Amino acid sequence: MTREHNPYLQFTREQWATLRDSVPLTLTEQDLQTLRGINERVSLSEVEAIYLPLSRLINLYVRAKQRRSRVLEQFLGQARSNTPYIISIAGSVAGGKSTTARILQALLERWADHPKVELITTDGFLYPNDELEKRGLMRRKGFPESYDIRHLVEFVANVRAGHEQVEAPVYSHLVYDIIPDEKKVVEQPDILILEGLNVLQSGMDYPEQPHRVFVSDFVDFSIYVDADDDLLRSWYIDRFLKFRSGAFSDPNSYFHHYAQLSEAEATGIANNIWEEINYRNLVENILPTRERANLILTKGPQHAVEQVKLRK
Repeated sequence: MTREHNPYLQFTREQWATLRDSVPLTLTEQDLQTLRGINERVSLSEVEAIYLPLSRLINLYVRAKQRRSRVLEQFLGQARSNTPYIISIAGSVAGGKSTTARILQALLERWADHPKVELITTDGFLYPNDELEKRGLMRRKGFPESYDIRHLVEFVANVRAGHEQVEAPVYSHLVYDIIPDEKKVVEQPDILILEGLNVLQSGMDYPEQPHRVFVSDFVDFSIYVDADDDLLRSWYIDRFLKFRSGAFSDPNSYFHHYAQLSEAEATGIANNIWEEINYRNLVENILPTRERANLILTKGPQHAVEQVKLRK
């Protein structure tokens, strides 16, 4: 009888927290206020237990890669290159991957070995709404076919190649669209964090195009933010209700028409959007990529990470 191989080391929250070693906590409560998502209650104790050990691990990986690069450059007689370490963060809508990315950026840029850390979300590489309308994809926004993958891969490849300046499109959640003529310029970062639904997808997801290059081909370390389906649904609905009384009330919001709904009506609509779009995308396209991640953060209630799985 063959024993099934488990590619991951598994840690409880308490076990993982001990791996912080002596890394100091450099974030304050005020810092954290600017990093939290609208429906997340991430505490400083969460940063200490989960994110400080993670930043220490990534720092060790980055330093090891930098040393290997110096050895190769010395062997080849080349000048030092500006090749960034690329981290991807994937997971469901409402799972907290954006907050994870922001906290990780804030911690990593405090390390002396890599002070320049850029964060890019793949939302900017969605097709503009007018193009999605032409393709009949507005109800499939966030699904793989709604992204300009060629543009996204070109962006990551150029950053990896050390280009002095690389432009990324900017997406507005207020107007629910790409902002015309607005770009974010990335200038040779030490670390690039890519956050999005699709960053772990590979050629395995597109068998009809077996030779296509994907974002995952350029990634050094990947993270998947995981949670139970019922929690994700609850978090999505809670977030929708908060937007209803907040961002949706702005007349410029794409979803302004939802602001006048009763709580019961808004809850029903949020649940339908979750079932018909976000949950379907999760099951079909996002969740199947989870086991490709180098690290899986599994959350319980209150967005607290309860288990960490690290690929051996």
